[in-house]
Amino acid sequence: MSENYSEVVQTARDYYNSDDADNFYLHIWGGEDIHIGLYESEREDIASASRRTVERLADRLSKLSKGSRILDIGSGYGGAARYLAKRFGCTVVALNLAEKENQRNRELSEAAGLGHLVDVVDGSFEAIPLEDSSVDAVWSQDAILHSGKRDQVIAEVARVLKPGGEFVFTDPMESGNCGRDDLAPVLARIHLDSLGSPEFYERTAKSKGLKFVAWEEKTPQLIRHYGRVREELAAQRKGLTGKVSEEYIDRMLTGLGNWVTAGEKGCLAWGFLHFKKPENDD
Repeated sequence: MSENYSEVVQTARDYYNSDDADNFYLHIWGGEDIHIGLYESEREDIASASRRTVERLADRLSKLSKGSRILDIGSGYGGAARYLAKRFGCTVVALNLAEKENQRNRELSEAAGLGHLVDVVDGSFEAIPLEDSSVDAVWSQDAILHSGKRDQVIAEVARVLKPGGEFVFTDPMESGNCGRDDLAPVLARIHLDSLGSPEFYERTAKSKGLKFVAWEEKTPQLIRHYGRVREELAAQRKGLTGKVSEEYIDRMLTGLGNWVTAGEKGCLAWGFLHFKKPENDD
């Protein structure tokens, strides 16, 4: 295990490097954006809804141009990194811990003619390998939950942001309305002891010197998204033979159902969180 990886981060790394997970996200989730989508209809395809999340979250970023530098922590296959590079003409550092995802990110970025703008870096967001005050914005989608040191992740984000820089992200969170027993099936499936909450992130970001800008709640989309992925996985199960193991599919169907159940009980929260690092004269 790398000395920079906590146990839960290493667990996530091993998971996303597995053939089962790689093929699941490639064939069911689309292999481009692997996060929660924003759906405009019950039956909308996963890829379109997931891309809409990228577009809406990017709308929150201001003052970005060809000279800007964005850090995407937990960048997966790099769908958001390529979108940001193309939309703003900026450079994007795509920091991610799974080598399989990173290799596909590099290949897809080159194929899109964006390889010169997307710098894919193997590493953990608990120890970001960038200099202080070196990026104009930090971006993350549904990744920070995998850290057992979320306060350290936020501290690292604050460290690498330039004064005036922005931090926008989404993360599956707990609402604070339920007990441990209600969350236990979700936590067990993803090998975590807890989830963050909107209040935790606001409090932690403030303690690291970041200013709260907005919390835009969209929790019903989390419930819809995990339900849609579960439906799609069940519908395409036969076509995954030889690509994804039956055991993995069974576990994933159960896990996705647990997310939906916890969401319907009011135990979960999801949406857009937005923070800013004050200017030096603030």
